[in-house]
Amino acid sequence: MHSCQRCGGSVGDAFRSCPWCAAPQRVKLVEFFRGHPEIESQDRALRVSRYLEDEPVERHTRLSIWRASETKARAEAAVSLDEAETARLARFLLDTELAAPEPARQLRRVLDHFLF
Repeated sequence: MHSCQRCGGSVGDAFRSCPWCAAPQRVKLVEFFRGHPEIESQDRALRVSRYLEDEPVERHTRLSIWRASETKARAEAAVSLDEAETARLARFLLDTELAAPEPARQLRRVLDHFLF
């Protein structure tokens, strides 16, 4: 049990919102990403949840793989990253996005030189 930050009422830890005033008990952003259509099964997706808590130790990013069936969707696996690992993942994705085209062009020029 903990106290609601808005009204002070007691809230069970399993509750996502206060039963007394309906205030959300945690702030998070959620986004789903579809798998690559030519590689991944169409019934699977990546869910990224970014928890934006006041206390730095509680902030984290949760990555989970979801599979949908005809009746429901469920998480198959999940991992939580702390702030440092979240920042490292962001840098990795940004750096590879910015850097990948140039090395690919350089490799293509070398191959073109030898193949044609």
